[in-house]
Amino acid sequence: MARSPIWKSIADTLRGDIAEGHYPAGSKLPTEAQLSARFGVNRHTVRHALADLAAEGVVHTRRGAGVFVAGRPTDYPLGRRVRFHQNIAASGRIASRQINRVETRPCDGVEASALQLSPGAAVHVIEGVSLADGTPLAAFRSVFPAAGLPDLPEAVRRLGSITAALAESGVADYTRVSTRLTAKIAHGTLALALRLSDGAPILRAESVNADLSGRPLEFGKTWFAGDRVTLTVSASEG
Repeated sequence: MARSPIWKSIADTLRGDIAEGHYPAGSKLPTEAQLSARFGVNRHTVRHALADLAAEGVVHTRRGAGVFVAGRPTDYPLGRRVRFHQNIAASGRIASRQINRVETRPCDGVEASALQLSPGAAVHVIEGVSLADGTPLAAFRSVFPAAGLPDLPEAVRRLGSITAALAESGVADYTRVSTRLTAKIAHGTLALALRLSDGAPILRAESVNADLSGRPLEFGKTWFAGDRVTLTVSASEG
């Protein structure tokens, strides 16, 4: 079997040190010289490991000051109501969303079943990345029935918020009906969008949300960066 590169082993060790609290959020890592001495390698190898951690959002560099541990994983409640900005704000961080795709197309079989639509019915597809303090937490794809929401695409493009766009389209409230969680691995464009190394662990949430009448409104898939988010479920949320 091929050996893993030394820099990757160093990155894994530092990642473990951070996860175990040896280097708390906001603390400064040892210098490149100190890490070189610890691992018995040159600075170039250490720099490669640190760059990998920075690409994942585990650490960040301050010019002239050193390398610092990024903030703690964000608690993300999986409650009945789906409100990304509120969830992130509650954790004391600044939420933002990057919308990468807004498209109307025929639904596939899985989408038709989840949204209780006829095969090939038109749906709006919205994709993007959810961030906290500028760091990607999750990539998402939301699918909505087009028939009852003809103006949703334009509203999403203009407002940059799915919740606000739905409200403008007459959907004042909506709740989560079901969520299915599956462990996955990030590859290709998904790893790139989340700024993760290829093969990093992620958690996929597949959800159905409904309007207040109980009619399916949204079929969504969200891919959470495994080490940046702690998903929480409260018994009171039911």
